[in-house]
Amino acid sequence: MIIVIRPHTPPEKVEEVIQEVRRLGYTPAPIRGKLQTVVAAVGDETTNATLESLTALPQVERVLRVQKRYKLASRESRPEGSVVDAGGVIIGGGSFVLMAGPCSVESEEQLLVTARAVKAAGASILRGGAYKPRTSPYEFQGLGPEGLRLLAKARAETGLRIITEVLGERDVEEVAATADILQIGARNAQNFQLLIAAARTGKPVLLKRGMSMKIEEWLLAAEYILAHGNPNVILCERGIRTFETHTRNTLDLAAVASAKLETHLPVIVDPSQGCGRADLVRVLCRGAAAVGADGLLVEVHPNPAEALSDGQQQLDPAAFAALVEELRPFASAAGRSI
Repeated sequence: MIIVIRPHTPPEKVEEVIQEVRRLGYTPAPIRGKLQTVVAAVGDETTNATLESLTALPQVERVLRVQKRYKLASRESRPEGSVVDAGGVIIGGGSFVLMAGPCSVESEEQLLVTARAVKAAGASILRGGAYKPRTSPYEFQGLGPEGLRLLAKARAETGLRIITEVLGERDVEEVAATADILQIGARNAQNFQLLIAAARTGKPVLLKRGMSMKIEEWLLAAEYILAHGNPNVILCERGIRTFETHTRNTLDLAAVASAKLETHLPVIVDPSQGCGRADLVRVLCRGAAAVGADGLLVEVHPNPAEALSDGQQQLDPAAFAALVEELRPFASAAGRSI
């Protein structure tokens, strides 16, 4: 790290900073100029105290990081892109993966009809919420264990891999017994104990960006999973909350491009949550493919008008099949294949 000393600071005050850097476990290397001094501090921040506390000293102007805070997620640690193997489905590495299915698992018929349709259209992973985090306690909360049973049945029949959300630490083991990918939703994206528990299962973890998360915070949340021994992390941009009310959220495709530059992790996009409107999902999918996303997480329901949650943003099977065909040239142009 670099500690920038304020101009015209007396030598004895500079020495105070140097001694404090040494006390905190780092090796100081002062670089003295005519008006200003900077102190390079060499050391391991994982075992020593952070030097950002030095800004409390009046002679310290600022403290700058040389390395990214998200060391394991950064391309500095792994320049080539990583891939995640979800039960034989490879995410990253040039493929464009389609994850599709209903917002909520509602019944055996609803799920199996959807699973067959999305597989026929080109999806390789079935999404479906067994446990649902809802804003109101009076809204449909999911089928719970019965939903997991139905997801397992759909996988047995279709061969699709399963992604479903885990809401709390106590549910991790139960959900991991069924899911091929554990989804951490936007509301839990900084629930660090849940991230650690999910990491310890060894299963791939899809981490959605929190609704008010900065990109650095999103990548640091991924760092929790990586730091606890699980390299199988997939990032998911799902829209952030802004002043705009025309759409449910503001899908940030710039964040997808930035994440691809900053990190080696696969990045996918959830356009359904990203805008909350089925009529915009198809065009946003094309945009996601064009900016280099590694796949999509799309909500599909056999009859969206009858859905128990978020029907307004779900495609019907025919619209999803049309979407997949439209996507092929966009994915190809970005060096991906469906």
